[in-house]
Amino acid sequence: MTETDRTERLDRFAIDPFGSDIADESARLRALGPIVPVELPGGIPAWAPTGYDTLKELILDPQVSKDPRRHWRLWPEIGEHPSWGWILGWVGVVNMLSTYGADHTRLRKLVAPSFTQRRTELMRPRVEAITTELLDSLADAVDHGGAGGAMVDLKAGFAHPLPMRMICELFGVPDELTEATGTLIAAIMDTSDPSPEHAAFVQQQIGTVLGALIAHRSEHPGDDLTTELIRVRDEDGDRLSDEELLYTLLLVIGAGFETTVNLIGNAAVALLTHPEQLAAVRSGEIGWDAVIDETLRVHPSIASLPLRFAVEDIKVGGVTVPAGDAIITTYAAAGLDPEHYGPDADGFDAGRGADDHLAFGIGVHRCIGAPLARVEALTALPALFERFPGLELAVGEDALRQVPSFIAFGWQEIPVRLRA
Repeated sequence: MTETDRTERLDRFAIDPFGSDIADESARLRALGPIVPVELPGGIPAWAPTGYDTLKELILDPQVSKDPRRHWRLWPEIGEHPSWGWILGWVGVVNMLSTYGADHTRLRKLVAPSFTQRRTELMRPRVEAITTELLDSLADAVDHGGAGGAMVDLKAGFAHPLPMRMICELFGVPDELTEATGTLIAAIMDTSDPSPEHAAFVQQQIGTVLGALIAHRSEHPGDDLTTELIRVRDEDGDRLSDEELLYTLLLVIGAGFETTVNLIGNAAVALLTHPEQLAAVRSGEIGWDAVIDETLRVHPSIASLPLRFAVEDIKVGGVTVPAGDAIITTYAAAGLDPEHYGPDADGFDAGRGADDHLAFGIGVHRCIGAPLARVEALTALPALFERFPGLELAVGEDALRQVPSFIAFGWQEIPVRLRA
């Protein structure tokens, strides 16, 4: 009996690769217990924590690793399963997302100084300038739309280009690589196609696009984070290896771009579908920070993140997760847990005070780019609703389509109507 055969003897809940209804799926998983055996796209076996306290405990547990080479029992079998290839974009890399213990500490120590609060604050004027420029473009569409205003895709026209332009400027991505960078991140987030061809495309694009970025900034250094990561040394002279540099750029560019796109889009949709709360925000009764926190709780930009691994057998609510088994980090399920947030946990309520959400991680695993994401959202959203007080969804909420991913949590398009 192979390790795969032994692991797959459990009756596993099949995770929807399209993420069609993440909230409903989270509730169905929760009904099955505190941690549930699941099957990820392509047939990868894993465990899914279903509640806030369980997830928090596992994130902070030193017996839970992020290093597949050392702690995933099925790592040696990946090559025998062509439909598992997509997971290599997440765990077959060497960065802070796939390291454990001293290795994780070393990488974070090298990378974190580039993401200081001071640098984030210095970027605020640029965030404001790009926001104004994008809103001006939307206003031009209104001017040409006649008396009825204009219908636009808020994601394509605002929520997407703001973080995209910011992350490209921050990392010194040349114009000729901008589109390819966006395509690469979207391909990694897309879990609807576990085919070997898709996996091969992602791996090829990582080397091509990010390799070209490193080559460009090595030849043309500038005041940007790619140049900084190329040059970084700690007090002992340690630096990022070529492989670590490539995959660290994959992590920080992807996390700093796609997640903020979803944060801005998800918050806008939440307010447009809860006009009474939007009115409370406009009156000052509810602050924008609270809107951001509640959005991250109910609709976290990352719904589930693969993968972590049990270093030894772990007991969770009477269930044993065997050593070497994979675990997904279920931020969406944690945020919707009624045991932690009350019986109305599945509803958006910006007044509830959800600043303890786990969407940015916790402890040594907290996202180092979280301050920049918050600055962008806290700049973009107030400016959007002030510029277009009559903004409204152009379709019913049920007509919005989730991006094809169980990892990302956001909309493919956000059709809205703008009026002068």
